[in-house]
Amino acid sequence: MAWSAAQYVKFEDERTRPARDLLAQVPDLPEGPLFDIGCGPANSTELVAGRFAGAELTGVDSDADMLTAARQRLPEVPFVQGDLTDWRPDRPPALLFANAVLQWMPDPAASITQLAGMLVPGGVLAVQMPDNLDEPTHRAMREIAAEPEFAQAYGAGLPNRESLPAPSRLIDLLSPLCARVDVWHTIYYHRLEGAEAIVEWVKGTGLRPYLAPLSGELRQRFLTRYLERIRAAYPPLADGRVLLRFPRLFLVAVRNENVPA
Repeated sequence: MAWSAAQYVKFEDERTRPARDLLAQVPDLPEGPLFDIGCGPANSTELVAGRFAGAELTGVDSDADMLTAARQRLPEVPFVQGDLTDWRPDRPPALLFANAVLQWMPDPAASITQLAGMLVPGGVLAVQMPDNLDEPTHRAMREIAAEPEFAQAYGAGLPNRESLPAPSRLIDLLSPLCARVDVWHTIYYHRLEGAEAIVEWVKGTGLRPYLAPLSGELRQRFLTRYLERIRAAYPPLADGRVLLRFPRLFLVAVRNENVPA
């Protein structure tokens, strides 16, 4: 599935705020390389580069369009193409920064545990993941995709994301490796111009796997049905705009000093 950097950055301020909030909780780092994994168009990489000026920082993403945008934005930072299902750093990292990417992994909890095991002693894993599968935006995707008109386009199964692991599970998995494990939720309320803006938002992320298999006409029918559902689920505020409720899960884990990498 190809991604679109231009679509993603339509709401760059709103998408970057969680990365800022995550980075604010990252402590000082030990010696070692820094990686922004799933870096997208480098909006999060730019934050990490500003916080840790002079550090050895690399951006990693699987999508060519995102990497092109990232290299244009930060030409001084190396960006490499890599699939996080099998990506490995060349040296143990001091920071793995994963903003809004690990929710796409087949088993996010396993990926988080694996990444924590790559860190140098004292290294930091910083993770933010959308926790919005139960929001109207994502319920509507799944329900429309399951309708007979669309379901046959998805073959063996719908492209539904896995639910995120419970905070208690993350803490249990990481505590043997990490001296500190902080997990928290934040709910953002984004005031957007209308239901159409919500559709544009999710077209850059969660809606993409549902649209990708559809032909032009079928895709347009899906989007028409989806916009109807979004209009019903997000009534206008007094000023005519709509309020998008967006829960996100955060994690910062610091690897134990006496656990070898």
